[in-house]
Amino acid sequence: MSASSEIPRHIAIIMDGNGRWAESRGFPRVAGHRAGALAIRPVLEHASKLGVEFLTLYSFSSENWSRPTDEIDALMELCCERLSKERKSLVEMGVRLRRIGRRDGLPAGVLRELDETELATANGKGITLSLALNYGSRGEITDAVRSIAERAVRQEIVPSEISEELISRSLYTSDLPDPDLLIRTAGQMRLSNYLLWQLSYAEILFLQTLWPDFSPTELEGAVEEFGRRRRTYGGIPTVPAILQNPFSPPCVSSEGKNV
Repeated sequence: MSASSEIPRHIAIIMDGNGRWAESRGFPRVAGHRAGALAIRPVLEHASKLGVEFLTLYSFSSENWSRPTDEIDALMELCCERLSKERKSLVEMGVRLRRIGRRDGLPAGVLRELDETELATANGKGITLSLALNYGSRGEITDAVRSIAERAVRQEIVPSEISEELISRSLYTSDLPDPDLLIRTAGQMRLSNYLLWQLSYAEILFLQTLWPDFSPTELEGAVEEFGRRRRTYGGIPTVPAILQNPFSPPCVSSEGKNV
């Protein structure tokens, strides 16, 4: 990667394709989830090496509760297992782990492992890893609106004080910058109720690669693609003056020659 490449400060990833990865190999779906969980560590390490400050992973959505009970149980067990096994390494890497999403509904064992890992990594000075667990963006926005309404009822704020900044501060991600880059693996081209407010100006990259096959090399390629894009935030990109109006007459020197 070029030393001058722009590095996104915050990358969000929809880790899609675990089930299809397993089924294409004749394995049960849970094998795909296990392979997907193992793919996180090298991606996290490489993101940190590149200088990414925040990495947010869509790990389990609020809609995923509709899956078969045995698959959900396996996912929750896998979450506990990986948090327990990776905790020491996360501390050594300086990673700060945090969770976004609703606590209600998550098994006690998962909450215990999450809380212990968040506490153990609280002083990490490196990359911040956020796991979106039992997360849905519409639910997040609903919770934010509810909390703002409750403050208004208590007369802590008046409606005229409600702003985009206040809403942002009321979201689960209040202490995170908005993502600069969203990556979704496995070919689907939708946001799936993920960070709808926060992704307003993110660059989006949809990849065919199934998540268990997503490698540090592909992460680097995604970051390079990000660096090639011009982010104008609704404005007009800055271009050299000679390119601003292709129909203007050529400049003429004092000697009458085109320049």
